[in-house]
Amino acid sequence: MKAKKVLMLVAVALILFYVITQPGPAADAVQGILGALREGAEAIITFVQNLFV
Repeated sequence: MKAKKVLMLVAVALILFYVITQPGPAADAVQGILGALREGAEAIITFVQNLFV
């Protein structure tokens, strides 16, 4: 349990370090992730709509 907590804190620290030192690329990465999630959601919506047409 302690190892998991330590790894989580290290991961958060690395993410914060990346955001603070490289804000532009970090923002681009977040936009890319959100874009991928949006495309996935749109694909699921299209699939469900086509089921009921």
